[in-house]
Amino acid sequence: MHAQPVASHHHSSRRPRLEAQEHPTSRQQAGEVRRADEWVGRRRAAPSATVNQCARAFLWERCGYCGQMKAIRVGLVADPAKPTQIARRFGDLHPPDGEDRRDWALEVVSEPFTVACEDVDTALSRLNDQAHEHQWDVVVGLTELPLRDEDGGYLLIETDPQHRTAVLSLPALGGLRMHKRSRHALRELISGMFDPTSERGHRVPLPRRSGRWRLLLGMVLANRPWALVPGLKTALVAALTTGAIATINSTVWLLAGSLSTWRLVVATITSIALVVGWLVIDGGLWDRPDHDSSPARDRSRLYNTSTLVTLTVGVLICYIALYVLNVLWALFILDPAVMSSYLKQPFRYADLFVLAWFVASAATLGGALGSGLESDEAIRAATYSKREEDRRNRLAREQT
Repeated sequence: MHAQPVASHHHSSRRPRLEAQEHPTSRQQAGEVRRADEWVGRRRAAPSATVNQCARAFLWERCGYCGQMKAIRVGLVADPAKPTQIARRFGDLHPPDGEDRRDWALEVVSEPFTVACEDVDTALSRLNDQAHEHQWDVVVGLTELPLRDEDGGYLLIETDPQHRTAVLSLPALGGLRMHKRSRHALRELISGMFDPTSERGHRVPLPRRSGRWRLLLGMVLANRPWALVPGLKTALVAALTTGAIATINSTVWLLAGSLSTWRLVVATITSIALVVGWLVIDGGLWDRPDHDSSPARDRSRLYNTSTLVTLTVGVLICYIALYVLNVLWALFILDPAVMSSYLKQPFRYADLFVLAWFVASAATLGGALGSGLESDEAIRAATYSKREEDRRNRLAREQT
């Protein structure tokens, strides 16, 4: 008869402790968590740790623990212009699927953190200051400038795992599918920094041979050569006027018919090269090293190469547009039969394309160079060195 009270007393004495352990979940939830931990413990010997992580994350979310986990505060410090535009498109960035991670709360700050710094350590130090100021857990800097290590190689990513800071060089991604590639790189980078046991996201160097070409392509595309057309609008209008007049000149007909294909090719290359050279000289776009050191000289060579390629592509776009308009004008205004009777030699419609080719080269030199070339923002934005100078001037104005 005494067994029941003892059992009842023993049961009632355990109830407060059990309820204290179960808070804030119910007894059923506590049982689920306990069984989940036992199941995970038995599965730890399995070769895949992802199964354990996914099972624990699912059961913890089912029991209501995920709502109590605070999101990781991630800061994105981006250089002005293109890096800032890319960074602001990452508002929906989340941890990779299948990882037992907390969600990310992203905050974007447009700040020229790479101004007047040649080494990546200085950039990381500035990012660390930004992290302390904004109380971020992780901070990543997005820049359009190339990054170099102490051995002279170029980098895609450089990190400081101790302070959870990193720099991502956007041109090192190659310039193609920038949004997709930068999103993938940023997700892997943040995940690697938050997990101290992970080797992802640490220093990522570019290949020695192909890395430089990949970086150069990214720099040229970041310069947006097609944006040069508005900066050359006055020269383009002058060239169109010159070409329209030259197309109806009989002397030009004779010259175009007497030139061989290789001479026309040389005329095209010469006209484009002269316009590019004048743009560089007139705009002061040639970068000179700040000091006589190998990294400074190499940086200037890289900047100048990207400038020349960018200007060449931009002028070539204008040249092609000029050629197409000259062809349309010649097909509209000229009659090969009339031209044949005037020149006393056969002249076909196919010869009009050759005529437009020669006129495009002549008009590029006579019209564009004769009218003078403008050095506005579109042309200055086509060079890394000038954008760096503009960032320095902007920072100086903000500090005064």
